[in-house]
Amino acid sequence: MKVLLAGAFGNLGFEILKQLVAAGHEVVAADLKEKENNGLEGKYTFKSIDATDPATLKGICDGADVVITTMGLTGASTKFTSYDIDYKGNMNLYEEAKRAGVKKFNYISVIACNEPGAEKVPMLHAKFMVEEEIKKGDMDYVIYRPTGYFYDICKVFKPYVDKGEMQLLKGYHDVKANVVDCPDFARFIVDHMCDTNALYEVGGKETYTYEEMAKLCFRAAGKPVIIKDSPIWMFSILANLPKIKKSGRHDIILFSKWTLSHDLVGKDVTGDASFAEYIKEYFGGNK
Repeated sequence: MKVLLAGAFGNLGFEILKQLVAAGHEVVAADLKEKENNGLEGKYTFKSIDATDPATLKGICDGADVVITTMGLTGASTKFTSYDIDYKGNMNLYEEAKRAGVKKFNYISVIACNEPGAEKVPMLHAKFMVEEEIKKGDMDYVIYRPTGYFYDICKVFKPYVDKGEMQLLKGYHDVKANVVDCPDFARFIVDHMCDTNALYEVGGKETYTYEEMAKLCFRAAGKPVIIKDSPIWMFSILANLPKIKKSGRHDIILFSKWTLSHDLVGKDVTGDASFAEYIKEYFGGNK
């Protein structure tokens, strides 16, 4: 089967690429840049794309049976917004896939993007807009809403652990999530990529509150557990500071505020990886 994988060299995208190659599929791996010395050379075809420029997408879906896209804005940007990448970029790809006669379109969204209030968070709303367009489009679709990833939580928590003090939202310490390991999620995506008009809310096998996650991180690093409160209204003030907006971090702060104040538990549990064990390995080197 021929698969077009867009965003193939992000953290999740590369795990999906490995799964597709291992399964023997013919893969066109599309991204801005190719990850060098990745160990899979010669087992896929690379295409350089800029999703904001439809001209760079021309022909990449030709002959493809399935399209999988992980494209989305994941960091601060002074050039693009979530609506430029997550929405317009993915819709540019959708139109090219439709032109090429692709039958299946797989989109990696995010959990809770459809909940009340999410429309005020661009990194959620842009994905929800894509979902709505896909659902009323001509192609069969699979939408995946992950709860979050092991590496993202550890990456976000690490500066606080290094500093020796974690900040959580006051009144929201018991908010919980069952984040998923990328290899497990990638396997789930490939296993279900030929499903018809399906929506999955995907999480890992362990559910923890953010306070429990913080404690696991401190203990793995061999440090005393120090958790302090931060009022939720501070995030709104911080997000709207001129210097924050200028640096492109406004949307990320709003997304962090949402994440830390909403339960994100996926009902479609997958994988055997333990988040607690991942934390031990990630922070164990700090001892």
